[in-house]
Amino acid sequence: MVILGIDAHKHNHTVVAIDDRGRKLAEHTTGTTSEDDLALLEWASKLDSERLWAVEDCRQLSRRLERDLLGAGETIVRVPPKLLAHSRDSARTYGKSDPIDALAVARAALREPNLPTARLDGPSREVQLLITHRDHLVAERTRIINRLRWHLHEIDPSLHVPLRSIWRPKHLHAVTRRLQSEDGLVARLALDLTVRCERLTIDIKAIDAELDALITPLAPTLLAVHGVGTLIAAKLIAETADVRRFKSKDAYARHNGTAPLPVWSGNKTRHRLSRTGNRQLNTCLHRIAITQAKSHDGARALLERRRAGGDSKSESIRVLKRRLSDVVYHALLHDAHAAQMPVVALAA
Repeated sequence: MVILGIDAHKHNHTVVAIDDRGRKLAEHTTGTTSEDDLALLEWASKLDSERLWAVEDCRQLSRRLERDLLGAGETIVRVPPKLLAHSRDSARTYGKSDPIDALAVARAALREPNLPTARLDGPSREVQLLITHRDHLVAERTRIINRLRWHLHEIDPSLHVPLRSIWRPKHLHAVTRRLQSEDGLVARLALDLTVRCERLTIDIKAIDAELDALITPLAPTLLAVHGVGTLIAAKLIAETADVRRFKSKDAYARHNGTAPLPVWSGNKTRHRLSRTGNRQLNTCLHRIAITQAKSHDGARALLERRRAGGDSKSESIRVLKRRLSDVVYHALLHDAHAAQMPVVALAA
């Protein structure tokens, strides 16, 4: 089998082919259009009929290439960037260049046989676009609110403004009425910020409604998990990018960073907190864990049992997050099989 490692960029892709022993066979640089992808496929077909494409995990740069190759019936695996450093260090050629990076991608795919495969876009792609756009709108609204608060402080330092909910209509309208009674440039700029904040709030609520309509039929089992709402479910679906690409619940736990890392040598077995994995997924699981710790009997019983056994509060929460990773994995898997979702070409 020939493995073709791809180092993807905005205007060109560099491909290096290796054999099953890691020896470099050929190198090729191509453009990023669909016509270029077809020419790349013709070039690769001359090397071997049995081939595997390995792409560095960079969603925006390689999406068109992945879609064209998958449409042609090719097999693609995604290589996390953290695996490439070891491949570059072990190479006889020092430095960093596109061919060196592409060779590292190919050798990493050869060394790691269980990498997740890329697949065609599906509903989770729409969820990812919506939730990402919502995150950007919320961040923009936060920046506007921060500027608005400084203007309000300059106008009247004694004016009481809610810390976290100034964007709510009743508070924003009260601020607007107060500003309309003021003269000067600062008040005018502050009024403009209130209008923009209100507009962003309307857009965010519209996206929330669209996500709710999309997620409810897509992930009923996931939404039934205690502590999982529409936004958490949307983030889990978007960042997981089709749970069927993971071979087991343990592989999913390693991907989301809830699987503890072994750090022992000798007679005493020890593990420590993993700082690796998809931090967006890890954050979602942490929020679910905190919610369940407050209002779910089973989760509270688990935490109390772990605390009685000598675990600290943080350690018991990490145990709960690991259990929740399995729950989320099975819920996503059940929903995927029930809906027969087309699999996606995204890896977190």
